[in-house]
Amino acid sequence: MSAAAEITPARAWILAARPATLPAAIVPVLVGAAAALSEGVSFRSLVFAMTLLCSVLIQIGTNFANDYSDFLKGADHEGRLGPVRVTQSGLISQSDVKRGIFIAFGLAVLIGVYLAWIGGWPIVAIGVFAVLSGLAYTGGPYPLGYHGLGDLFVFLFFGVIAVTGTAYLQTGYWSNLALLLSIPIGLLVTNILVVNNLRDLPTDIAAGKRTLATRIGDRATRLQYALFMAVAYLVPLGLSLSQPGRRPLLLPLLTLPSGIKLARRVVGGTSGRDLNLILKRSGLLLLAFGFLLSLATVLSGSR
Repeated sequence: MSAAAEITPARAWILAARPATLPAAIVPVLVGAAAALSEGVSFRSLVFAMTLLCSVLIQIGTNFANDYSDFLKGADHEGRLGPVRVTQSGLISQSDVKRGIFIAFGLAVLIGVYLAWIGGWPIVAIGVFAVLSGLAYTGGPYPLGYHGLGDLFVFLFFGVIAVTGTAYLQTGYWSNLALLLSIPIGLLVTNILVVNNLRDLPTDIAAGKRTLATRIGDRATRLQYALFMAVAYLVPLGLSLSQPGRRPLLLPLLTLPSGIKLARRVVGGTSGRDLNLILKRSGLLLLAFGFLLSLATVLSGSR
């Protein structure tokens, strides 16, 4: 009996949600809320909870949509090196995956109505952009991920927009601090995608999926990962050195040894299924870095 045949329906839906990617939805909200708290505003716990839930639902809906669309376009097949994909493997029927997409995005939209009531038209625009981009990442007439725009989309949405939008919902204004903090978060989230695309580079080329990795090649993609890692650490370092009151922002540097180790392994040529572990650890690094950055931001604001 194959491993896929032993997977229960509940486990199949968990696989489809891709838990390893969920830090990309959680961390930006934590950092955005921390940026708002550091500016002395009264914390709105319900708004925070709804923002976090909406972000996670959009991420899950996007993952369902990618699973569905990649199968239809031939990018997911038995030769791929990544984890099991539920549509391609038959663990969940195409119709049920499609239904899951509508449910996840539908719930996100319902929560988004409440957030739009709190934040007004800017949040409406962000919500519409998020849902449409999630659907268009690998689906639709111009899939972003198939035209080398995936990295840019991830950096903008999971970095700049998610962090600053979360802070805006708490404060009612756009924060320069949140914008600066969004840069390292966006880069570390994008690095998860970089590893994913590096692993899938041979099969993506065969399927005609023109990710940034297929456009710039194996070596440049590895250097991209290392560059993003380096800049992610330079931002809090620069903020802490330029503003004495922001010295706690040195806290995320506690994760620097892990970041260096991951970058060395990627640049050093780790390939194939071994990149699945690098992808998982890149997500864990994001989680640790983001938690420390959030804590440091709150501490620096209370000084």
